[in-house]
Amino acid sequence: MSRRREIATRLEALSDIAGIMSAMKGLALMETRILAEFIASQRRMVAGIEKAAADFLAWHPQLVTNPVEGHELCVLVGSEQGFCGDFNEALLAHLECVCKTQAAPVRWVLVGRRVEGRVGERACVELALPGAIVADEVPAVLLRLTRELGRLLDLPELAGYGLSALYHCDATGEVRMRRLLPLRDLPQPGVQSHAPELNLPPADFLRGLTGHYLHAALNEVLYSSLMAENRQRQTHMDRALQRLDEDSARLKLTYNTQRQEEITEEIEVILLSADMQKEADYGG
Repeated sequence: MSRRREIATRLEALSDIAGIMSAMKGLALMETRILAEFIASQRRMVAGIEKAAADFLAWHPQLVTNPVEGHELCVLVGSEQGFCGDFNEALLAHLECVCKTQAAPVRWVLVGRRVEGRVGERACVELALPGAIVADEVPAVLLRLTRELGRLLDLPELAGYGLSALYHCDATGEVRMRRLLPLRDLPQPGVQSHAPELNLPPADFLRGLTGHYLHAALNEVLYSSLMAENRQRQTHMDRALQRLDEDSARLKLTYNTQRQEEITEEIEVILLSADMQKEADYGG
């Protein structure tokens, strides 16, 4: 009987775990629906700024700048929560690859406590910041991130560094290294017969446009990463729930087998007792 009780206790525990995992999967699904609207509008905004920048720089090529070759400050956007499969491990594999292939050392800013724990203490890590768990937390994360990036890029030892982001891109389903500053990898400019009319000196206009672009692009990066994380969490929970169902089915089979054995033993005891009673009656 004790063996069957152990199995019943285990089945009850698996049922509780399955309930928790189902709730986590449901929350991840809700987040993906919320994030879909944010990402769509953010991508349109970034595309509009990039087009404006391309048209502007086509008429002011003297303002085009490039970072010192190989010098990059890179924002690595990982997860703040767990239960998302190899989400952070895929980022770390790319981090190692970038560090090995770049001629000059890349400096890193980490976003997300989970990925921070995976990276550990390294000389190339300038800063680690908490990430967002839900979409509503992204604006606060973005504010902290842009403030710290401004401070770091003003440091003399990082003079001439470009700014990039390494993150899970929801649109492609892959890890993407995206170059942000200075403005580069822009679309082809439109054909225009006259230069854009400005109310500011070109250098001041570019400075303001760059600030807007960085804010919008990083916002898109954070939303895209969080979307990919939640999609991966859904997949991870689906697999875990499937394994739980398989384990529960095996335990139920064992439970039923154990119960049948106990019933058989009880019947045998009853029959044996009946036989012994008959013998006692006949003997008497």
